[in-house]
Amino acid sequence: MEKKKIKDMPKYLRPRERGLDVGMNNLSDQEVLAIIIRCGYREHTALDVSVNLLHKYGSLKNINKLTVEDLCKIKGIGKDKSLMLMAAFEIGRRSTIEKEHKKQILSSKDASIVLESNLRGLNKEHFLILILNTKNFLIGIETISIGSLNSSIVHPRELFKTAINKSAAGIILAHNHPSGDATPSKEDIEVTKRIKNGGQLLGIDVIDHIIIGDNCYYSFKEEKII
Repeated sequence: MEKKKIKDMPKYLRPRERGLDVGMNNLSDQEVLAIIIRCGYREHTALDVSVNLLHKYGSLKNINKLTVEDLCKIKGIGKDKSLMLMAAFEIGRRSTIEKEHKKQILSSKDASIVLESNLRGLNKEHFLILILNTKNFLIGIETISIGSLNSSIVHPRELFKTAINKSAAGIILAHNHPSGDATPSKEDIEVTKRIKNGGQLLGIDVIDHIIIGDNCYYSFKEEKII
């Protein structure tokens, strides 16, 4: 059977032409994916492949969590296309981070918005710190450790070394729970108190510890744990 191609479709239905005509922001999720995927296989176009991808995983947010191995399970997507998709998601993540830098953090909610951009969709636990100056402007975001599916290893020495090197006046601790439940564990509470005490000795204010879950967050400051 002859290979089906997007160029054989009416011009007003082709994703690239529509992107030029109406703007990328007006395209559907499957059209944007089809532009990245570029070509399909046999009687299936890139648009067909993108529809299958969204049908299997439900949303761009879920696709963003996938590995190369996961993506390669979709017919029509090999390693090259998988890497192109992952690169596109990474560009989006980095551009969001750039916008957040130099933002003034005045509440736990402000911090959670920044952290959501950094920790969304990760399938391993990442522990990081937001580094603030004396006026609570964000001057850096640093990853301290990356753990397994349900745990991270935090070394206070490395954490404070990073904070000191960045001339931090204050820091906000943060990590994600891949399970989606932002409730802190006993270990989360214990390590937070240890780091808080260490910050007091060094003159670095540990302002909060925020856990990012699935569309939710837990603030140690709001819950008056620190």
